Amino acid sequence: MIAKIVNGKSFKGVVNYILDKAKQTELLAAEGVRHKSRESIIRSFVVQSGLNPKVSKTVGHISLDFSAQDKDKLTNAKMVQIAKEYMQKMGITDTQYIICRHYDKEHPHIHIVFNRVDNHGKTILDKNDRYRSEKICKELTEKHGLYFAQGKENVKVHRLKEPDKTKYEIYNILKTTVPKCKKWNELKNELQKQNITTDFKYKGKTTEVQGVMFEKNGYKFNGSKIDRQFSYSKIDFQLKQNEKAQIQARDIQTHRENKHFQNQTSVLENVSSVLVNLFDFQPTGTDYDPDEAELLKQHKFKKKKKKGFRL
Repeated sequence: MIAKIVNGKSFKGVVNYILDKAKQTELLAAEGVRHKSRESIIRSFVVQSGLNPKVSKTVGHISLDFSAQDKDKLTNAKMVQIAKEYMQKMGITDTQYIICRHYDKEHPHIHIVFNRVDNHGKTILDKNDRYRSEKICKELTEKHGLYFAQGKENVKVHRLKEPDKTKYEIYNILKTTVPKCKKWNELKNELQKQNITTDFKYKGKTTEVQGVMFEKNGYKFNGSKIDRQFSYSKIDFQLKQNEKAQIQARDIQTHRENKHFQNQTSVLENVSSVLVNLFDFQPTGTDYDPDEAELLKQHKFKKKKKKGFRL
């Protein structure tokens, strides 16, 4: 479950978008508005926003997107329950809202439109709303047993517009390239092959690196903005781990080769020892005489030599 938050000025624009028939919209819940028609909903929002003319962006618009893997378990009632829990935790209370479901995409998603001017004319604050929203989405995903997507795996890159499209392209390339490299120069060269330029940010006028930036298609992003795992410090740590793993693997291989060589040498030494013992063997407990044996050898050799001359 993820949330996308947009604050705007026109209730007419957002309500017309949410209730567009082409999106097969279904109005699931409403509070504080007359919902006999699209116009009555818009008018209800506009009237209440007049309680506090100082608020320039009175329109609150949040889409809650769920994984396609949760499609079977997400009934309309369940999605309304989750939406209300989300609004409560976000501090969106005591105000007008509508909750609508769209069916124009493969994954379940709903839209919440609310008035940032509450029923008493006070402003519903949006300070750190994206940070708070991310945390709340994780809590509700876990609470309701919904699917946890890993990183950005469910993002449909082909549907994105620039610069987000390029950002996700860089993300996917980094995800496969960083684990294969051991040095920054190696990583830079591999990224350059895929038209990604790497630059570093330094602390003041020193050579101390503080951050890394990646550029592609004319768009430049801080590593941490692409994904937290691609900040300079985390990439640097990963590269060092990759190098360490390679050294360890090489040491293990060298150790195995040395052990194999030692085992082979030991076998050869044992065989040599056996052969030496065989050749040096002399019967014991007999009247064997080495000198006499040598004379017998010479005598046999002479007899063979004489037979050869007879031929």
